Amino acid sequence: MIDAERLLREFETLVSFDCESCHEGRIKEYLKEKLLSLGLTVSEDDAARKLGSGADGAGNLLGRLKGKEEGTPLLFSAHMDTVAPGRGKRALRHPDGTVTSDGTTVLGADDAAGLAAILEALTVIRERDLPHPEIEVLFTAAEEPYCRGSAVFDYTALRSKTAYVLDLSGPVGTAAVRAPSILSVDIIIRGRAAHAGFAPEDGINALTAAARALAALPTGHVADDTTLNFGVIEGGTGKNIVPAEIRIRGEIRSLRHEAALEQADAVRTVFAREAGILGAAAEVTVTEEIRAYSIGEDEYPVRRFRGALAAMGLGEGALLTTFGGSDNNRFAAHGIRGIVMACAMNDVHTVHEYTQIPELERCAALTLRLMTMEETDR
Repeated sequence: MIDAERLLREFETLVSFDCESCHEGRIKEYLKEKLLSLGLTVSEDDAARKLGSGADGAGNLLGRLKGKEEGTPLLFSAHMDTVAPGRGKRALRHPDGTVTSDGTTVLGADDAAGLAAILEALTVIRERDLPHPEIEVLFTAAEEPYCRGSAVFDYTALRSKTAYVLDLSGPVGTAAVRAPSILSVDIIIRGRAAHAGFAPEDGINALTAAARALAALPTGHVADDTTLNFGVIEGGTGKNIVPAEIRIRGEIRSLRHEAALEQADAVRTVFAREAGILGAAAEVTVTEEIRAYSIGEDEYPVRRFRGALAAMGLGEGALLTTFGGSDNNRFAAHGIRGIVMACAMNDVHTVHEYTQIPELERCAALTLRLMTMEETDR
């Protein structure tokens, strides 16, 4: 029932919007009109104000389609923003069914593919008058920077406790059921400046203190389910000045929230110790960005997902663990049980990003099936 050409045109339209994080205003207006035309009631929250997005920002967009039959309310979600470089995007079709950008920007299949699949499924429901339970659609703002938009969403506005988030790379039929906590780590090492030629002994080298701490901390996979990385180091005022302040930024990811917190404590301890040895001071700030979740294979969202795949002749699909975060982390923290579905996006966050037309069609068909299949046992 999916109209492949209409789906692809919709995808191309969505890609054409400049919608880097906190600049989703135009695509939000387009999506709002689309949802209204498909019979949904639509509201927008004040996330743009809370995030300080400015005039071209957007709130989170919530649509609701009243059910035509009894059943569990279902939430379908995708995000409106893209990463940079995301201005001037355009989709180029290739003879083998691949769609790419022109190579100077991301394509924006992350997450235009998810948006397009949801819109196509809703369009088919309307034109075929298909039975369905109550459907809620949440298009979020500012997902890419640690899910900032969904962090400020009012979850009392939702009726659904089952969610399908279209925001994963890989073959359609793949879903993530486990994802990590992510902690941001911001460190300031404070020493004392001095002239490096005339009186270096009068200074306390903050860079040396930082280097000692970094050398004492293992990074990468510090455990099978936990990673630590320091990605930004900056500071100093001149090559002939003993640096008085060094700033370091990093992150911790772990599939076990308690392990992430333990790693944060280790970072604090090592930096305090190594700075103190030289007479410097270390200030370590740890911010919880998102929290880990795990969805069991026997839970309703997974059983419904597998039932939809079986009905389409696609087998059981593949359930996996991801080390990436998504809005599903936020949903899980608010008692909504859901999975993150692959939605025909590949090589995301690069200018080599692409989608494939048959996969885009399968994603829309799977979304439609999830929206309209009969209730399975809870």
